[in-house]
Amino acid sequence: MSGSNSSDALDAGARSGLQPLGLTVHSLPVAEEALAAQRARQGRWKMLGVLLACAAPVIASYFAYYVVRPEGRRNYGELVQPQRPMPALAAQALDGSTQPLAALQGQWLLVSVAGGACDAQCQGNLYQQRQLRESLGKDKERVDWVWLVTDGAPIPAAIAPALQPARVLRVDGAALARWLAPAPGHALAEHLYVVDPQGHWMLRFPARMDAKDAVRARRDLDRLLRASASWDPPGR
Repeated sequence: MSGSNSSDALDAGARSGLQPLGLTVHSLPVAEEALAAQRARQGRWKMLGVLLACAAPVIASYFAYYVVRPEGRRNYGELVQPQRPMPALAAQALDGSTQPLAALQGQWLLVSVAGGACDAQCQGNLYQQRQLRESLGKDKERVDWVWLVTDGAPIPAAIAPALQPARVLRVDGAALARWLAPAPGHALAEHLYVVDPQGHWMLRFPARMDAKDAVRARRDLDRLLRASASWDPPGR
């Protein structure tokens, strides 16, 4: 009989070690979720890689300047740790136009701070800034001379012509003091400050520099510019 024959065939197949055909059901949604999770992980690693690639030149220049240095070499300026990012402050140019302080980013900044009346200390700092920048030769185009004026006092007419190469901006003094800070026992206006092209205050020169001190400050600037030459071209 046909039914008997079919039964005999199945029994024979079982006795011979053959297994009946079956269907394996794969869970496609689970596999897709695992693949999506893997792609998400890969995306996060790629994003981290991009961020590290962007930060690497700055980190490398700081490492070269502050860590890899000849035995006995000492920096004149004081490294600011942690570095302080530029705040979102409004600034006013001498012509009355306004701009964000962040518009200064894109260049190394050599910064002084003082009221508009500009006393002898202020004028001395402005002179040192000008001389330091000029002493850098062709690299001076990578550094902006900046005077941040912390009040509404008029700028003395006698010094106005000498300020043509400088960026002179009025800012709120109290807000500025939450970014830049003097060494203990000194006033904000006694120092010169160095800000990197990304807007981080990273170096403070000692208060009340004289001509001999300015030579040491120039060496610091020169080393810093050399260390960053691979990623910081002149101009904004």
